[in-house]
This record gives sequence, structure tokens and C-alpha cells, in this order.
Amino acid sequence: MSKPRVIYWFRTDLRLHDSPALKAALDLEPAVLWPIFTWDPHYVYRVKAGPNRWQYLLDCQQDLSKSIQNLNPKSKLFVIREGPQTVLPRLFRAWGATHLVFERDTDAYARERDRIVEEAAVAAGVQVVTRYGRTLWDSDDIVAKNRGKPTMSINQLQAAGQKVGEVPKPIPAPTYMPDPGEVPFDLDRCDVPGSIDLNGPHRIKSEAAYSSIAGPWNDFAIATLEELGLPAATTPHRGGETLALKQLDKIMADVKYAATFKKPETSPAAFEPQSTTLLSPQMHFGALSPRLFYWRAHEATEKYGKGASTPPESLTGQLLFRDMYFAAQAAIGSPYTQTLNNAYVRFIPWHLPSRYDATETGINAISGEYHVDSPQADEWFKRWKAGLTGFPFVDALMRQLRFEGWIHHLGRHMVACFLTRGGCYVHWERGADVFEELLIDHEPASNAGNWQWLSCTAFFSQYYRCYSPVAFGKKWDKNGDFIRKWVPELKNLEAKFIYEPWKATQAALNKAGVKVEGDGSDGSDGWSDEAKKYVVYPEPMFDFNERRSICMSAMKAAYSIGLRGNDDAVKDGTWRKLFGEAEQTGTGGLGSSHEEQAEGGEIESRHAETSSLSACGRVPTLKHARKKSESVKGGPMDKHVKKLKR
Repeated sequence: MSKPRVIYWFRTDLRLHDSPALKAALDLEPAVLWPIFTWDPHYVYRVKAGPNRWQYLLDCQQDLSKSIQNLNPKSKLFVIREGPQTVLPRLFRAWGATHLVFERDTDAYARERDRIVEEAAVAAGVQVVTRYGRTLWDSDDIVAKNRGKPTMSINQLQAAGQKVGEVPKPIPAPTYMPDPGEVPFDLDRCDVPGSIDLNGPHRIKSEAAYSSIAGPWNDFAIATLEELGLPAATTPHRGGETLALKQLDKIMADVKYAATFKKPETSPAAFEPQSTTLLSPQMHFGALSPRLFYWRAHEATEKYGKGASTPPESLTGQLLFRDMYFAAQAAIGSPYTQTLNNAYVRFIPWHLPSRYDATETGINAISGEYHVDSPQADEWFKRWKAGLTGFPFVDALMRQLRFEGWIHHLGRHMVACFLTRGGCYVHWERGADVFEELLIDHEPASNAGNWQWLSCTAFFSQYYRCYSPVAFGKKWDKNGDFIRKWVPELKNLEAKFIYEPWKATQAALNKAGVKVEGDGSDGSDGWSDEAKKYVVYPEPMFDFNERRSICMSAMKAAYSIGLRGNDDAVKDGTWRKLFGEAEQTGTGGLGSSHEEQAEGGEIESRHAETSSLSACGRVPTLKHARKKSESVKGGPMDKHVKKLKR
């Protein structure tokens, strides 16, 4: 009997260590094994990703290919420029494959894609072997042990995990790699649908990713940013298994840091180095196994002993949160990343709601497309995305995100709260779109889950706990060094004004060489000509204290009505009538008990709020007064503005 001829399909598992699927492929003792990666048009065109994330992916692929070649100089990672749904059935025939092996996924698109591929494999007489590997536990097993329901808290995840059993110990990397079989590159090329290109705005020239199934040199080489028509990446962060393992070793060598790590106590303003591990993008692309990370962190806490941190704040706790989101996604399916049809997400009448359309996985939000129900809210959203809000800590974080493709987890909390329930009242799906585009560690499950958490639409409900764009930054960085790095317009401003430049004296502004005026629309965003006598930094978009109160009132009304994303009233638009009735009965008012609750770095109490009114942006009292910010017009929040002004 002839030995198996195996295609191993790499996806988000770009590593050799602790790969259950790769081990399963090698356990077949194949005569030949082709390590492939298919350049799926869905991700090239229909998933937003800037140059930074593309570069990180290419780093991971290059490193993996070198590692394969180190095991067998005849082999490498073969990158095939075509969608797996169309190319794999042809490869089955052309290469005489007997087995297809890959690591399972929980993303809705990936599951539908895999279903199509598996059906084609069965039709071709090819045996399919799959294993889980992206998470600590198999997400489907977690859902089964959670009675078929999504894990909406870390406690639910831990309880289900205990029923599944201990997190599996990592397995070693293979010590050999079989030869690949013949790799003909003269396959007919299928047309690649490219009418929709969400990444078009990033391209500086026409992309040529699909000009040949084997690449421009017919050698199945790793693609380049140039081939994708993209400019050079700006991120300083690099990916790949070799680097990931070195990073992990360095982190675990500092036993005290690893064992006593507490996420809420790490600074979002720290840089060079950052205060957290920055291993999330390595795990996203599969260059680092989460199980290896888990057990190395566990060993550090065991070694350290008394005083070690525990979940959810610890390093292992962060991995548990990641599994929680993956399992929730596995249970909910396609609606998980949106409000519509999602039974577990609260419906809030946010500004700039998504447009929806039918797709292969159901009625889904169209990436980047939304209804402009309020031009003012749309302007605020665009200024938030550009890092031109006039609130320096928010702007510094958003500029770091665009340049590096990464910001600290608590920084993500800050800007997410500001965009949604803490100021702009813009739909969390708009923020999730931006993070999808710019983050190098964008994970659909975690991104949607975190935005739902911070907008208090799922996973978390204490909407009255609101981050201040001034007080929260000061908690970590009183001198404003983080702002000085990322908002260079303000680099020479005195520390006492750097979080609130609109309150600076004229003498302080003159000394710093900055003017606080306008909305940033003239392009003066700090990257301007240094030869100018003055640089311009925009005024704050609004009075934060006023906006926080308005948002809190609107959130209270939405909570009292209690709609979810799958309710008929949400689908047919009759929610508007319900919210109108809520206003007439007064359920949109503020509750004083809500105003008095908060946590460190947020608006904490009536006393703290009074002492930090300057942090909330009471601009009419400032030396450089501007018109008090107008509240959003033409949207579902107007009633709350009027109510507060009575």
C-alpha cells in the first residue's frame, strides 16, 4: 500500500512548535508533504488590513519557510495565489493528494470556507484531518460544556474549561520534514473577484498578487508588499516564530515580572519598552502557541510562589479572556461581530449605524459602510480616527495605532469608551472597523468582544464607569511624555497644560510654539513643517463632561428598554417608537447613584468630578474661549440633550 501524499494547509498557525495539526500530518508518515499557504482573495480584498499587518504576516511566513528549509532544504512554504475554494480541488488532482490536513478555525467566514473545501475533498476522495490549535481548549468543546451557549464571562469559560480538562501541554517542534512532491506551476488560473477592494485606499500602485498562481517568478515564493501594491510598513514590530520564542524566553527569564504581572497595573503610556508582552500579534498569526505561553507563565508563578498574580489579571488570565471570546464566537457564529441578529448584544441607537447586506454567512454588516444619521457625529468619528480630537491623550493613542499598529490594552479601552458611550456616542462597529484596519494583532473574536465590552453592549454592563480623556492619562504619565512623542505639536508645552492645551495661557502657548485652534481639517496635525514659527493643534471637539452626561442618560434609556440585536423591533425599525415612549415616561434621565460609581483613572465620584472639572473640558471658562460645543443634531440623542438643559 502506497504511503499518503499530504497537503498541509497553513493558515493562522505559522509555526512548527506545538502544532497538533502538523503533528497529525507527520504521524501519517507521508511519502510527500506539501506545506502550502493559499493567498485568499477574501483577506486581500474584503478584510481591512493596512501595510503594518501585511508586513507582520509576511514576516511570519518568511520565518516559517526558513524553518521548514532548515529541516529539509528541498521544502519550504509554498504560497499559492488563489482562493482555497477553487485552487485546492485542482491541486488534489494535479498533485495526487490523498490527505488534506489543517488547523480548525472559529471565524464565520473561515468555517464556511472550510466546509466548501472539505466537501470538495470528499468528492475527490481526499481524506481531511483537522485539529484545533489556536486556543487553550478547543472552542467547540468549551461551547458544548457550556450547554451550547457562548461564554459571556471568564467565570463561564473557566467552569467549562474545568469540565473539558487540563489545558494540553505543548508538544515539541518536529525534527524532520518530508520532501514535497512535484509542484507544477502551469495550472490554469481562475479569475479572482476583485470588484470590491477595501484595502484600495492603502495601495500606492496596482497590485499583482494574482497575476500568476505561483507568483511573479513561478517559484511559489512569499509575497511582498510591492506585489500587493502597498507602501512600506511603519511599524517597528516584527513577526515570526523565531522571534516569538525569543521574546517569550526573555519575558519568562524575568520571573518576578511574569509571575506578578497584573494587566490593570501596566501603563498604557509606557514606550521603549512597552509595559506588556506584545505577544498578541504573534499568537494571532500562530507564530506562538497560546498553550506554550500558558504553561511557561504557569511555571513562572509556581517558581515565584507566594505573591504571584492570579486570573483574570495575570498572564494566564489574559489567555483565558482570549479563549472566552473565541468560544463566544464559535457559539454565536456570523452575528457575533455585529449587533444585528446577535441575541447577546444590547441594542443601543448609536450614531453611524452599519449598512447590512446578504453574504455567504448570513445578513452581515458591510465593512466600512454606514448610515450618516448625524454629520456632526461623522465629523467626530473621522477626527477620532485621524487623532485630531483635541484631547491629546486620545490623539496620541490613535496616532500610535496608525504608525505602529499597536496600542496598549488600556489605551484601547480609553479610545473605545471615548468613541462610544463616553463622548461621541458613535456605533462600536465603526471603532471595530478602524481597529480591524490598523491593528497588527487584529483578532476578529477579540476585537468584536472588546468593543462590545467597552461599549457596554455585551460582556460588561457598568456603563456609568467612564474613562476621562484627561484624568486617565495623568494617572500614568503626569509629565505627558507619551503625548510629547506622538503629538509633537505639544512637545514643548508645560506639563500642567499638556493634557488640556486649550487651558494654557497665551504666554505658555507662545513659548511652546503652538496655537490651539480649528478642527485639524487644514492638515496641521503635528507632522507639519518644523520651520514654521507655530504649529497648530485642534481645539477639543466638545465639552467632555457635558458629553459624558448626555451619553450616560442615553445609555440608561437604552438599558431600560432592553432590546437585543435579534429582536424584531431592531430588525423592522420599530425601536424608534419604543425609544420615543421611553422619553415621554422619563426613563432617559440620569440616576445620581450612577454618577457616583467608577474605578481608578475614570470619573470616580461627585467630589472627584468637581475637583477635575477642568479635566472634563469646561471650555467656556478658558482664556482661549471658543463656542461651546454643539450637541449632535439630527440623531437619536437629541431628546437627552434637551432634557439635560431644562
